[in-house]
Amino acid sequence: MKVLTFLLILLFAATFSQSQEQLQGMPSLRRGNSLKAEEENNVLVSPDGTFTSGFYKVGANASCYSIWFTKSVNKTVVWMANRDRPVSKRGSKLTLHANGNLVLTDALGSLVWSTNTISNEDTEVVLLDTGNLVLRNQAKRVIWQSFDSPTDTLLPTQPLTKNTTLVSMRSQGTYLSGFYNFKFDDNSVLFLIYNGPQLSSVYWPRIIPSVFESGRNPYNSSRVAILDVAGQFISSDNMQFKASDYGVGPKRRLTMDYDGILRLYSLGEPTGMWELSWLPDGVDACRVQGLCGEYGICTYKPEPTCTCPSGFFLNDPSDWSKGCSPPFNLTQDTSKLDFLELPYTDYYGYDMVSYTLGISFEACRNSCLVDSKCLGFGYALDGKGECYPKSLLLNGYRLSDVKSIIHVKIPKGFLNPGAVQTRLETHDLNCSAVRFHVSTDLETEKGNGNQYMKYLVGFLSSFGVIEAICISLTWWFVFRKQAHEEMVNMGYMALAINAVGFKRFTYAELKKATNNFKHEIGEGGFGTVYKGVLDGERVVAVKRLEGIVQGDAEFWAEVSVIGNINHMNLVKLYGFCADNDHKLLVYEYMENGSLDKLLFSDVELDLEQRYNIALGTAKGLSYLHEECLEWVLHCDGEIWGGSCHVKPQNILLDEHLEPKVADFGMSKLFKLDNDDAGNGFSRVRGTRGYMAPEWMVNLKIDSKADVYSYGIVLLELLSGKSASILLTAFAQEYTEHNQLVQCVTEKIRVEGLKEVIDPRLHHNFNRNKLERLMKVALLCVQEDRSARPAMSKVVELLLENDE
Repeated sequence: MKVLTFLLILLFAATFSQSQEQLQGMPSLRRGNSLKAEEENNVLVSPDGTFTSGFYKVGANASCYSIWFTKSVNKTVVWMANRDRPVSKRGSKLTLHANGNLVLTDALGSLVWSTNTISNEDTEVVLLDTGNLVLRNQAKRVIWQSFDSPTDTLLPTQPLTKNTTLVSMRSQGTYLSGFYNFKFDDNSVLFLIYNGPQLSSVYWPRIIPSVFESGRNPYNSSRVAILDVAGQFISSDNMQFKASDYGVGPKRRLTMDYDGILRLYSLGEPTGMWELSWLPDGVDACRVQGLCGEYGICTYKPEPTCTCPSGFFLNDPSDWSKGCSPPFNLTQDTSKLDFLELPYTDYYGYDMVSYTLGISFEACRNSCLVDSKCLGFGYALDGKGECYPKSLLLNGYRLSDVKSIIHVKIPKGFLNPGAVQTRLETHDLNCSAVRFHVSTDLETEKGNGNQYMKYLVGFLSSFGVIEAICISLTWWFVFRKQAHEEMVNMGYMALAINAVGFKRFTYAELKKATNNFKHEIGEGGFGTVYKGVLDGERVVAVKRLEGIVQGDAEFWAEVSVIGNINHMNLVKLYGFCADNDHKLLVYEYMENGSLDKLLFSDVELDLEQRYNIALGTAKGLSYLHEECLEWVLHCDGEIWGGSCHVKPQNILLDEHLEPKVADFGMSKLFKLDNDDAGNGFSRVRGTRGYMAPEWMVNLKIDSKADVYSYGIVLLELLSGKSASILLTAFAQEYTEHNQLVQCVTEKIRVEGLKEVIDPRLHHNFNRNKLERLMKVALLCVQEDRSARPAMSKVVELLLENDE
C-alpha cells in the first residue's frame, strides 16, 4: 500500500510540475513586439498564473489567438479573437504596432483581426488575473479590453451589457460561432435565443409562462448583468442565481455551451476538472430549439444525439443544426401520399392555424393529407382529440413521457411504418439500470451469508480501486496524446458512416449506374472517370480510384471532409463507395468536360470566356487555401500543391463554361504525408510543366505550389498551347522547366505581347485585359515562392479595373 501511495504522489507531482511549466511566458507585450504562433512559449500569463493568452491549436495547422484557464484539463478556452477565421500555425503572429494598434496577421501577412486602436503614448498588452486581456497606456488607462467582446464565456467581474452577446461554439470541439445566444432582447430581458441561418426563436424563458411569471422585469433601461467572484449572478431584469458552491474561492465561468444550454462551472483545483454549479430551470437538452434542424429528432443515447426519421439523411454530420432531408419530393396527388409514424415524438412549434381540438384521428390525418403546406401532424394521446398540423418540422425530440405521435408525410411505399416504429423504440432501451439492481441484490445476499467474504471483497476492492487509479493516471500521463488521436479517428469514422447527406453507394449501384463502367469520360493519375445515371435521372461522374492503401475508417474520414466543401468553383462530391477493395467517388457531371479538351482543340474560346475561366478557377483555389474552414481545420497547411494538382485536365466546365476545380483532396485519400514530401508526393507529382521549382529540390510543398501551377494555366489560356508544347516552342534550348517563364518573358520583351497570344484572340485583342492576365501569370510563376501572391490576391488583381 505504501508503494502505491508513493506512486500516486509521484504522478501527481509530475502532473503538477507539468502544469507549472505551462506558466512560463511573458508578463506583457510591448510596442513593436510580437507573439508568434509557432513558438509555444510565446504566451502572456496573468500574474497569479490562472490565465494564459496565446495561439490555441484548433486544427492540424490552424490556430486562434485565445485566452484559456492554465490549470484546467485541456486548457479551457474563454475567449478567442479570430474564432471564425483561424490562422496557420506557421508564420502567423500578434503584433503591437507603434501606433497602438494590436494586430493579428496570418502567414501571408494579411490582416485577420485588430483592436482598431490608435495611441501616441507608450502602450502595452497585459493579461490580468481576471482573465481580461487589456491594451493600456503608461497611466494604466485601458484603451481596449477583451471583456468588451466576449465569445461564449462570461468570467467573474465581466459585465454582460446591451452591446455584448455570448455566442456558443458550433459543435463540441469546433470553435466556430454557433447559433445559440445569451443576450438582452429589445425588451431589456435576458433570453436564450436560437439564431439559426433560416429561423430565430427564443427558447428560454418560455413564452408561456410570461416574463412576469418567470420573475423578470422588462421595465429597465440599463441592460447590464454581472457574475461576481462568489458565484452570484445579478441582472438588471431581476434574473438572479447563485452557484451551488457559493462563496469566494473556486474559479468560475458562465458558458453558453454548444448544445444551447447556459451553464455555470466551478474549477476543481486539484483535478483541473470542471464541476457544474448551476443551469437554468426548464431547459431540457432535447427541447433546445434548432438543435437538430429540420426533420431532425433529438434523443438520448444517453447523451443528446440527433437522429433522422428512417429513410431520411443527415445533411451535415459535423453540424446537427442543418437537419435532415428526405430523398423524395412530395407530390400533390393525395392518393400517392402516406404518413410515417414516430411514436413518443413531437416537433415543437409551427402549428398551422388549422389546429383543432376534439376531432378524430382520421379527420386530423385527412386535413393534413389534402393541405400541401402541411408536412406532418401530431395527435395527442390524452383523449382530448388534439390535432397539430405542422407547416415545418423543427425542434424535434423523442422522450418516453411524450404523449403524442408525430406523423410525417411521405410517398406511399417509401417505408414500412411498422418496421420504422420497431427501430425507433429500440433506441429507448436501457439495460444499465437492470444490471445494476441485479448485481446489487446478489452482492447483498452473499454479504448476509458470509460477513468475512464481505470484508475480504471490500479490502480487495479498495486495493483494486487504488491500482486502477495508478493505471489510469499513468495512462493519462503517458498515452493521452495517442488515445486522443485514436478517439479522433473513431469520431471521423462515425461521422463519415452517418454522412449520408452525401450518400454512401454500394458497388452494385454504381456498376448499374455506369452500365458496367462502359462510358469512359476521363482518365488521370488517380483513376478512370465514367459517366453514370442515378435513379434514371441524375447524371453523375463516377471516379474509380486506383491504388488506395487506406483502411475504410481513414478513407471515410477524408471523404466526409471533402463532401462538406461547397463552392461554386469547386466540383461537388455527391457520395462515395467503399466496398472492400472498391473505392469510388461520385461527382456532379460537367457537360463541357475539362478545360484542355476545349482549349487545345478547334473550339474557339474568346477572351472574355478565358478571363472568366481564369477568375473562377482563382476563386475556387482561394476558397480552398484561405476560406474553407473544413479544409483549413482538416489539412496540414503544407499539402496544397499535391492535393489540388492545378492543370487544365482538372479544371472542369459546366454548360455555361463556369470553371470548377476537381481532384482537390486526392492526395489525402492516397495517404501521402507531408513529412514525406520528397518521397510520397513524388509518386503523384503530376504532369511535367505544371510543377513548381520546389518540387525538384524536395522542399516542403505549400499553397504557393498551387499558385505556380495556376500561373502556368494562365499562360496556356493566353497562348492556346499546352505547357509541354510551350516548352518545345519557346524554350528548345532550355532543359529546366522553370526556364519556360524566362523564355516567355524574353519573347514578350523582344517581339511583343502579340507574339505570345493565341492567334485566335487577335480579333478580340483587349490589350488592358490581356496585359492584366499576363501580369498575374508572371507573378504566379516566380521561382521564389515567397514572391508569388496568395490566391486571394490573384482574385483581387484580376478584378482590378474590371471592364
